[in-house]
Amino acid sequence: MKTSKYDFVPANYEDFYCHPEKYRVPAFRIFGNLFFTGNTDVGSYLIDTGAGLILIDTTYPTTQALLIQSIWELGFNPKDIKIILHTHGHFDHFGATALLKSLSGAQLYLGMRDAKNFRERPEMALLDCGRHACQELFVPDVELSDGDIIRLGNAAIRAVATPGHSDGVMSFFFDVSDGKRTLTAGLHGGAGMNSLNRNFIARYGNTHSRAEFTASLAKVRGEKVDIVLGNHSAQNDTLGKLKRWQEDTGSNPFVDPGEWVRLIDGLRARFDQMLDDEAHNLDCL
Repeated sequence: MKTSKYDFVPANYEDFYCHPEKYRVPAFRIFGNLFFTGNTDVGSYLIDTGAGLILIDTTYPTTQALLIQSIWELGFNPKDIKIILHTHGHFDHFGATALLKSLSGAQLYLGMRDAKNFRERPEMALLDCGRHACQELFVPDVELSDGDIIRLGNAAIRAVATPGHSDGVMSFFFDVSDGKRTLTAGLHGGAGMNSLNRNFIARYGNTHSRAEFTASLAKVRGEKVDIVLGNHSAQNDTLGKLKRWQEDTGSNPFVDPGEWVRLIDGLRARFDQMLDDEAHNLDCL
């Protein structure tokens, strides 16, 4: 089978797994009680609820040390993590979950359908893509359903089922505050096309995923979001925004109420382009 440009082949694939330290991003405050703890490829987010920490996604197994260092550098203790939310059940989003569970005893949350796949179709977690890392699936303490609210301290996070990228993708919407303003953050839980291209579908048989993906985009397009978070750092231009912010501290580029609709519409356009490329046999490199 030929390789598609929509397959799972991250930039600098071998180098990223062999030398994860080169892709470290110093942790930083996005707004108020919301912090970035990810790396150049994968997003991870820490929320200080006043009654303990919530962590969203734990990155790759090979970058777990970077994640823990980021938490320390922000002035927090990993032992204070009470809840770990997972956007979906792919290996690059739960790499440090087992370690952090052992350190903190945090409750682990995963979408119900991905939890089912962990039990019945573990290959859908894509562990074989990890290459240089030893990793196992985890057992979630809570299996999330559409509309569930996760509460801790001053945080109330709404989980919205947005399947497509995986069967159990959950998008999260929640308020954050700096003491003066309260804004709404939104994180689409699975924006990648790599699991929707024809090569992936031929291998895993997830023929239902394409229709679910487009339905999910329509479902959340009308959400009111002030701060767009990226499941992967490039999806919301995390590094570009951080650079602009460092050059101009007068405004916060992460606060952009129009970005959510641009993101969703851009995802739909990219999906349609993928289908068009496949139709014209242009997706094979």
